[in-house]
Amino acid sequence: MQVIDWDLAVTTGTRLVRPGPQVSREEARQAVTELRTLSREAEGHVREFTKIHTETAPQPATVVDRPGWIKANVEGFRVVLEPLTQRMGSGDNQPPAIVSAVGSRITGVEVGAVLAFLASRVLGQYELFLPPDPTGQEAAGRLTLVAPNIVHAEREMNVNPHDFRLWVCLHEETHRVQFTGVTWLREYVRSQMTEFLLASDLDLPTLLERLRNAADTVADVVRGGEGSLIDAIQSPAQKEILDRLTAVMTLVEGHGDYVMDAVGPSVVPSVADIRAKFAQRREGGSRVDRTVRRLLGIEVKMKQYAEGSAFVRTVVGRVGMDGFNKIWTSPETLPTIQEIADPDSWISRVIGTPALPA
Repeated sequence: MQVIDWDLAVTTGTRLVRPGPQVSREEARQAVTELRTLSREAEGHVREFTKIHTETAPQPATVVDRPGWIKANVEGFRVVLEPLTQRMGSGDNQPPAIVSAVGSRITGVEVGAVLAFLASRVLGQYELFLPPDPTGQEAAGRLTLVAPNIVHAEREMNVNPHDFRLWVCLHEETHRVQFTGVTWLREYVRSQMTEFLLASDLDLPTLLERLRNAADTVADVVRGGEGSLIDAIQSPAQKEILDRLTAVMTLVEGHGDYVMDAVGPSVVPSVADIRAKFAQRREGGSRVDRTVRRLLGIEVKMKQYAEGSAFVRTVVGRVGMDGFNKIWTSPETLPTIQEIADPDSWISRVIGTPALPA
């Protein structure tokens, strides 16, 4: 049973996505080459600062355009949603084939439209979920940088291109270091996402109720409310799982921001100018743009950067980097949502009596 027409999602997304900035062939080649080089440089800085080491061989980042980012994310979605698709396909109450076909196409268009919106905004990401490699030789994850978006951002903010590209790489490489250096972290996130999906209520009455809730949420956000579609459609069982997912993603995003800002001053000369302008850019956009960001939960992600960074900064300030790195010991040492807001409670639970770093 095909829940989403993935080919249509790619076609829709690549058709709707806005073109990138105008650059010459030589400018494009230079940007791609520099981003690959800087990703390697950034990884060295990140590993040295975070003290997280891995036996995974260093690899340059994969540099893509906007359609390439859409295709990569569709591949990741297929992997993530496979458990849910399999369960729906093995159920007793299968909808008629025509209903499945039409529904999958509608969902494919919707997914493509969302990806088109995001594809012009994302600077980079560490792709956790890739299609299985038949040879078993490829890395489990992949760092992707979206070249046209990075070029667009540096032009829009009028910042030093080399410095900005290295600054972006510091954040994104932190994610690669996290998920390759902490061997259990990727599987933990995957299992939580699978559990979240399989906790869905899929019967028709419940689904209709969720859709009504989603419609109410859209109306509320347009009026200036704070809801999101994710909150509107999840089941009670999913809320608890989502709290765990939110906590770990707040940690990894905040850790990325913290490392980027901590390493930045020593290797990115214009980091203060970049950070100030980038903060303004995150908060900007038209009313329509801000509304869509709230609906898709992107505003929540922005809060994760700030809250996670504050948590990491406080913990490192109290117990040093070695003390903070106990957070990567096991799923039990990860902070809860409540501990993200109260770092001292995490220190008391995991470290014991806090000690100032030497």
